[in-house]
Amino acid sequence: MKYYIIAGEASGDLHGSNLIREIRKNDASAHIRCWGGDKMKAQGGDLVKHYRELAFMGFTEVLMNLRTIFRNLAFCKKDIGEFKPDVLILVDYPGFNLRIARWAKEQGIRVVYYIAPQVWAWKETRVKSMKQCIDLMLVILPFEKEYFKNKWNWEVHYVGHPLVEETDAAVTKGTGERLSDKPVVALLPGSRKQEISKKLPVMLEMSRRFPEYRFVVAKAPGTDEEYYKELLSNYPGVTNVQNRTYELLLQSKAALVTSGTATLETALLGIPEVVCYKGSPISYQIAKRVIKVKFISLVNLIMDREIVKELIQDAFNPDNLEAELKIILADEERILKMKAEYAQLKVLLQQGGDASATAAGHISRFLSAGGV
Repeated sequence: MKYYIIAGEASGDLHGSNLIREIRKNDASAHIRCWGGDKMKAQGGDLVKHYRELAFMGFTEVLMNLRTIFRNLAFCKKDIGEFKPDVLILVDYPGFNLRIARWAKEQGIRVVYYIAPQVWAWKETRVKSMKQCIDLMLVILPFEKEYFKNKWNWEVHYVGHPLVEETDAAVTKGTGERLSDKPVVALLPGSRKQEISKKLPVMLEMSRRFPEYRFVVAKAPGTDEEYYKELLSNYPGVTNVQNRTYELLLQSKAALVTSGTATLETALLGIPEVVCYKGSPISYQIAKRVIKVKFISLVNLIMDREIVKELIQDAFNPDNLEAELKIILADEERILKMKAEYAQLKVLLQQGGDASATAAGHISRFLSAGGV
């Protein structure tokens, strides 16, 4: 069969690559065309566009790049039309993918959505149109199945969280080459330049306040070396790694992490963390008015209580960050409590099974049944 898969970010590339691997186990002759990244390409996907050309974050950043976004949408529709897939599989990335889903449904293409848009946080009204254009919805957060069923009368499938298998594999693989003789603090400032430029300078300041630790930056894939060199030029004791984020975390006593998927990865690896978020003032003010959730980190959202400290916007400053980092480095009672909560989190995320294999199984059965 012919599969067209669209992922628009680094995390989507990771989850999409694992999904491709599992799809091929069920369909050895699968012809897969995709938008994503190097990981999806490595699994045999015919890569059309790299997510580096697609990733825009925040309200103002999206507005500034509308022309590029509309060009990408037009090109995507044309490419799908020429490829004529048996199924379109959309991985997260809702701003783009929901537009493609509506168009694809009008063309009579079967639509699967893997990793649901976070409509429970904002833009809840999108669910009505989602039900009309998505034939099979696969969710990865345990509360989403009940949310869609109870509030919207929509049967979706909880498949477990794909990061469980990723982090378990990382633990099995081990820590790799030792990064420092000093105890390590990991800095995960995000994957896009606009978020890195706002968060990394505050994180780097900690290296001056905790000289007994080695601070190591996890560089985003695809970001040029010169960009980091300029940011790190005044911090000679700070080092960096690329494509070794899990190894870095496994060697770390603590981590400072940008909100997003990385907060969950860090928790599943058992590393005490502080969650850091800062956006442009306009984007933040808009988000504060439209987003309906109590927390910004997936760890706290899934557990529905504060497990990890979140420093948001003006609260994300050197003094507050120093105080919180000191706690997760030295307060043994807090550290043990956090790790116990992490263990409960992992149990919740394992309930759906091996996410990639379970998702591929649902897709295979859906297609075998004629897409109904």
